[in-house]
Amino acid sequence: MRIEDYPPQEPASPAGAAYAAECLKRGAGIAGAEMRYGADPYQGLAFHRAARPNGAVFVFWHGGGWTGGYKEWMAFMAPAFTAAGVTFVAPGYRLAPQHVFPAGLEDCADAVAMVHAECGRFGGDPARIFIGGHSAGGHYAALLAVTQGWRAKRKLPRDVVKGCLPISGVFQFGEGAGLSMKPRFLGADPAAERAASPIHNIETAPPFLLAHGDKDFPHLMKQAEAMEAALEKAGGAVERVVLPGRDHFSASHAGGEADGPWVPKALAWIAAAAARGRVAG
Repeated sequence: MRIEDYPPQEPASPAGAAYAAECLKRGAGIAGAEMRYGADPYQGLAFHRAARPNGAVFVFWHGGGWTGGYKEWMAFMAPAFTAAGVTFVAPGYRLAPQHVFPAGLEDCADAVAMVHAECGRFGGDPARIFIGGHSAGGHYAALLAVTQGWRAKRKLPRDVVKGCLPISGVFQFGEGAGLSMKPRFLGADPAAERAASPIHNIETAPPFLLAHGDKDFPHLMKQAEAMEAALEKAGGAVERVVLPGRDHFSASHAGGEADGPWVPKALAWIAAAAARGRVAG
C-alpha cells in the first residue's frame, strides 16, 4: 500500500520522523506481493520472494511505539535476505490507541498463520519460519515466540516458530521495566502489563538472537540482558549481539545492510537453526 492510503497517524517525534524517512528512502522501489489477513488497512502483509529460495522464511514487524508505523517501513530489509535465498515477509498490525492489547498481538498471530498457509507460493517452507521485529515489533515477535495458546487457536504446529530475532525489542512492562510511562497500547487493564511481558510469559523457548545497539535506550539494553538470562534459565538457546555505534534507530537500519553488523550474523544464525531443525525432524 501507499503510505497516503492509510488512516492518519499521530505526529511522530523529530527522531521518529527522521527514522521513518530513512526507512522509506532505503526501501524506495522495493515492493512485495500484498496479501490481506483482515479488513483493517493495517491487517496486511507483503511477501518478498527470493530469486533462488532456500525455504527459510523471515517475518519481521515494524516498530513505532505500538501507536505508529507501517509495514512498508521494513521493505528496505528485503533485498539483503532475498539475495541469500530467504523469503522475507513484512506484516502490519492494528495500532493504539484505537486498538489496545491484545489486538495487535492477535494480528501478528494471524499474520503468522497466513505466512504458514501461503509461503509455499513464494518459495518458503512452512516448517522453516523465523520471526522478528524492531522495537514494538520486536516485542510482539518475542511474545509470540514464547507463548503457545495462539498456535492451537489457529491450528498451527507447536513449533511453527523456529527462531526469533528481535532488534531493540521490549520484553518487560510494569515495575522494573525502566519505562517512563505505561504504553498506551496496554489500555486500562491493570493485568495487561504482565500479560504483555515476554519475560514473564516464557512457556516455550525457541532459539533467540537478541540484538540492540551499544547506544540504544538504556532500559532496552537492560531488558535484553534480562531476557537473555530468562531464556537461558528456561533452557533456550540464546545469543545476544551488541551493534557497535548504533542507537535505537540506526540499529533498525542495520537490519537491511548486507555487509553491516547484523545481517551476516542473522543469516548464518537462521541457516544454523534451520539445519538443526531439519536434523531434529
